[in-house]
Amino acid sequence: MTPTGLPMDMTTTAKRRVLVSGASISGPALAYWLHRSGFAVTVVETAGALRDGGYPIDVRGTATEVARRMGILPQLQDTHIDLRRCTFLNADGSEVVSLTPSAVAGGAEGHDLEVRRGDLAAILYAMVRDDVEFLFGDSIDTLDQSGQGVDVTFRSGQRRTFDLVVGADGMHSHTRESLFGPEARFHHYLGYCFAIFTMPNTFGLSREVMMWNTPGKAAALYAAGDNDNDEVHAFLTFHQPQPPFDALRNPDAQRDLVATTFAGAGWEVPGMVNAIRDADDLFFDTAGQIRMPHWSNGRVALVGDAAYAPSFLTGQGSSLALVGAYMLANALATNRDHTAAFAAYERDVREFVAMNQALVDNGAATLFPTTARALEQRNTMLRDLVTMPSTTARPAHSALALPEFAGHRRGSRDRATTGGPCRRRGLRGPGPSGRR
Repeated sequence: MTPTGLPMDMTTTAKRRVLVSGASISGPALAYWLHRSGFAVTVVETAGALRDGGYPIDVRGTATEVARRMGILPQLQDTHIDLRRCTFLNADGSEVVSLTPSAVAGGAEGHDLEVRRGDLAAILYAMVRDDVEFLFGDSIDTLDQSGQGVDVTFRSGQRRTFDLVVGADGMHSHTRESLFGPEARFHHYLGYCFAIFTMPNTFGLSREVMMWNTPGKAAALYAAGDNDNDEVHAFLTFHQPQPPFDALRNPDAQRDLVATTFAGAGWEVPGMVNAIRDADDLFFDTAGQIRMPHWSNGRVALVGDAAYAPSFLTGQGSSLALVGAYMLANALATNRDHTAAFAAYERDVREFVAMNQALVDNGAATLFPTTARALEQRNTMLRDLVTMPSTTARPAHSALALPEFAGHRRGSRDRATTGGPCRRRGLRGPGPSGRR
């Protein structure tokens, strides 16, 4: 009974309770939009605090409009990494070509943004921290949908019931594994492995990328700041016909694999391989995509990389996360029945996901050629960009017409405001800056 003595209709009056697993990009973005439409949102995150990693990611195409509607576009513009130069190198370290970002940005220049992942995560968290419950240092242990909601047992031992649960917990999603089965069923390996870490900027690099290539191998140094910045982001990428499963959960094995793969390499690669031994922020993974026939099971749905990771080769992971969160929240705000909402979400987003995942060209990323002939063809294309007249190029991503957000409450103040290089004009793949 309510305080007035009248029975409460839980289907029309009570706030729907949603648990979101994951506090990186898609999780807080989804929480923001759900809160706007009257949901009571809890976000659970395995890490003990917000993850602040600083590697660069892209916000491109439709995701830029999502950011504008959230009111965070000016902040992203303020934190945009303004690169001045992209230099490509031969095996001996000699220069192939050095290009300004405008030479390769194509028609998307001025609209796409490149920011540190930690900056985007912090901006999203700041938008919702006062309105949404966060449970740091915990995670979902079990899910039980046998009742009228989802009974959740957390690893801390806490037990709670939610109307809906959304897995926004990344490519290696525990939520997905719990409800849909092992990752191997949905993971499509694209033939590459990569290691990302930071190391001292002893190279005098300033707001630039230097990329070294031999067939099947690439190394890059990415200076997001000026040359007085004491760190650079290091990237080591290599072709591997079969995924190295034994190394994926063993940092020592990852370091050994990288060292073996790049043995005898030129340029600054030996120093990068040595630096990886001391790096405390090493991130190693395979380039792969998550492809699923359905993104929901009962009252549980997936969003972002958990449902449709496009791989770092597309540079679209963060953008898909922002767009997917918006579309899922809009579907839930439009459809009271979760089954109808999840169906609408899949119907409206699946083609957009498929087009963006197709940007990898089945893994044959132009920036990471696996043969000497393909590498020379890529270098010729890069040299041609120096003399190519400026044209309006098709952006290396697909667009999605966003509906007006259904959860915008009449009379409430709309917080929305008005108003990375090395991967376009045929250069598929994100370059070193396209990490999700």
